[in-house]
Amino acid sequence: MDMQTFNKHIVQKDETLKSVAVLYGLCADDLKFFHNNQCEVEDMILIEITRQIELFIPRTSVTDTSKLVNFGSGNRLVFQPENSFSKYGVTINIENGTRKNELKYETSVRWLKTENNLHFFEIDRISKLFLNEEEVNEIADLLAYKTSKVLYPLQVSVDEAGKFNDIENTSVFKQRWAEVKEEVYKEYDGETVDEYCLTIEELLNEPDTLRLFLKNDYFTRTLFFGVYQSFGQVFKIEGIESFPLVNNAVEPNYKMELEIDPLKDEYNLINIKGNGTLHDERSRCDFINGAPFSSIVKEDPVMNKEGSFRIQYYLNGKTSLPESLYLECDIMLQERKKISVVVACIDEK
Repeated sequence: MDMQTFNKHIVQKDETLKSVAVLYGLCADDLKFFHNNQCEVEDMILIEITRQIELFIPRTSVTDTSKLVNFGSGNRLVFQPENSFSKYGVTINIENGTRKNELKYETSVRWLKTENNLHFFEIDRISKLFLNEEEVNEIADLLAYKTSKVLYPLQVSVDEAGKFNDIENTSVFKQRWAEVKEEVYKEYDGETVDEYCLTIEELLNEPDTLRLFLKNDYFTRTLFFGVYQSFGQVFKIEGIESFPLVNNAVEPNYKMELEIDPLKDEYNLINIKGNGTLHDERSRCDFINGAPFSSIVKEDPVMNKEGSFRIQYYLNGKTSLPESLYLECDIMLQERKKISVVVACIDEK
């Protein structure tokens, strides 16, 4: 469902076409033209307001201009995260067929600097992990949580559209490892711990593999999806986006439509929503087998559309920074795999 493209004005006694137009900063002819293109035939204005009860007004014509989203040129939503610091609650649901797991934790995001047209942020975990509403307590889960300390604080770079670019502090992970490993062995021992620590060490010795592993972080990719773009005259854009829904070096592509409401909502939030469909040359079998490209090369390939994508963003009306976000995407493998990510600002008042 598209965002509303108009507002309505309830006609008051003694109002004229001109007086209503002046109220919204329009000329009478423009108001009449817009209304007549939206209304039923019997409600069209010929010369002056007669029997009309309500008039259709352009969405961006408002009596209170503070309700308008502050765009740059080309209706560009400007990304200005300088000196920002936010805390978020994160909920991630992963579904494979009938199997479901929910992961919850809290995290902080601090802006560090701007350099070479990139913004640098520090992300840190600030709470325990909860799996399916319970504090993580099984040995495998605990090891994953304990050893993940080597990755945090995590530094990432983000481009001017607010889109994730790269991990910037992989070199410090090895330095942290000795302390984290010592802490793990104080609490646990045995073959499982040895194998797990060996896996972590192998990962730390392969920066490219480590980068790929971290690039697949659902929270980071949701927060830095890249919505700070030029939305054009109709406040709507189309493009191809990818998301790390499957374990593959080449992420599945989705054909997306992003739309922004030029008016802030009743809570003074900027609303952005997106919908998309899988748009990838790789077949279901290709994805199941982890293929980075299509196993069948055709001049005119039939696109795999067995997947969907949806996002809803609510940005602070003053800073244009995220207040709450929702991302959901799925793909058909042997069973349908679905990821949903909910991110909400933690109010510290």
